[in-house]
Order: sequence, then structure tokens, then C-alpha cells
Amino acid sequence: MSTDAVLYDHPGPRARARNLVLTVVFAVLFVALLFWIYRQFDAKGQWAGPLWRPFLDGSTWTSYILPGLLGTVEAAAVAIVLSMVYGLVFSIGRLSDHWWLRVPSGIVVEFFRAVPLLLLMFFIFYGVPFLTEQPMPPFWAVVAGLTLYNGSVLAEAFRAGIRAVPSGQSEAGYAIGMRKSQVMREILIPQAARSMLPIIVSQLVVLVKDTALGYIIGYTELLQSGVNTLSANFGNVVAAAIVAAIIYIALNATLTAMAGRIERRTRRSGRAPRRTKLSPDAADAIAPGQTA
Repeated sequence: MSTDAVLYDHPGPRARARNLVLTVVFAVLFVALLFWIYRQFDAKGQWAGPLWRPFLDGSTWTSYILPGLLGTVEAAAVAIVLSMVYGLVFSIGRLSDHWWLRVPSGIVVEFFRAVPLLLLMFFIFYGVPFLTEQPMPPFWAVVAGLTLYNGSVLAEAFRAGIRAVPSGQSEAGYAIGMRKSQVMREILIPQAARSMLPIIVSQLVVLVKDTALGYIIGYTELLQSGVNTLSANFGNVVAAAIVAAIIYIALNATLTAMAGRIERRTRRSGRAPRRTKLSPDAADAIAPGQTA
């Protein structure tokens, strides 16, 4: 029996009609809200041409927006790689059979999940120089804060995904003589990563947006350069914020699309059986009615 029939009842004619009416009502309300926002901005002169004209000038993009976007992409890219490695390592540590590895891993993950990201960036940027007696570059302060926080969240996601894999999978691996490290590497982690991909992508989208917190410690990213600095020169903070928001949406949509493509490819590769080519002698050796 299909689980869809058990978990979900298809709506009847009355339910479909009710859903259609609700959809239309909410759509009308949403359009009305957008029109009200437009009118309020228009009443304050925020749609005036002089406020938007700087975005038609190439120097605005090369001097403010693109350098800020580059800073955002650089910090996000490095933090994504480090967060994935951090999350994988500490998720395995939390699943260890050895308490001296499991307990410290749990303490580290829970601590950095509980501390606000902005506080982490402040401590790393202002506190680490007291220990090293060297100035902390804003880039690495942002990357370290993003890695510690988002990596801890990903560690819990990986741990939940590994535990969600049916126990028979690991038992089958142990039955054929595989060690725990081999079971984890060859059986559990690939399946967990595939099933947890939506949560991983969601957290990576959060990571990209959290790079905006770097402006508080002086890191040049999209919010700092493309909104604060630009609007200070042209007096168009609302216009600059709208343009920056569109860029953030496009950036995160690209990340989501890439993750969706990876998910589709992994699903196809997981279902498609490998076909082996037989030599002519081996093919002749197969009796009629038998398959290789």
C-alpha cells in the first residue's frame, strides 16, 4: 500500500473550491499589501529618479556594490567549506563510542550553538588579540564566527541524519566484517548527507546572510559597502537596501539551485544500476534463459 493514501487524503470538490477561494483571497491581500508599501514609499519620494540614478552609473557598481559582493562571496565560500568540515568532524565525535571524545565534542557543539553569532565575532575580533598580541583581520574574524556557529548547527544536522539511517544498514556492514570507520564512511555518511541536504542548504543560506554581521567589526561586505557607504554618499538608503536585498536573493537562489541540481544527480546515481560489459567468451558461456 502506498503511504500517500495513508498520510494524505486528496481533497474533494468542496475542499478544492475552498482552497481556491482562500488562495485568491490571500493573493489579493498580498497584492494590496505590496501596493500600500509602494504608496507609502512614493509619498516619501523614495521612487524619485535622482535616488535611483546612481545605480545606472558603472562607477557605483565598481566602487561600492561589486567590492562588497566580492567580500560577501569570499567570506561565505571559505566559511561554507570550513563549516562542512567542522560539522562532519564533530558529528562523528558526538557519535563516538569513547566518552572522552563524545563528551568534549558535545560540549563544544552545544556551547557554540548557544552563543550568539555577533558575540562570537566580537570576541574573536577584540578578544583574540589580547591572547596573540597580534591584530585580528576582520575577514578571519567573520569566517571564524560563521564557522563555529554554523558548523555546530550542521554537526547536529549530520548527527540526526546519521541516526536516521535504518540500523539494518550498519548491521549489514558489520556482518560482512567492516569496521566502524568504514561503515561510517561508506554507508552512513553518504545516505545521511543525501537525506539532510535540504537542511544543509537552508543553513548555508543562513550563513550567506549572516556575513552581513561583519560590517559591525569593519569587514567590507555587501551591507557595509553597498548600503551604508553608498547611501552615505548619495542619500538613498532605501534604494540601496532594495538593490542589496535583490542581490542577496539572487545569491541565495543560485546556491539553492546548485544544491537542487546536486541532489537530483545523487538521486539518479543512487538508483541507476551499474551495467557491466561482458566479454564475448563470457556471453557465450551464459546458457539460454539465464542472465548475467
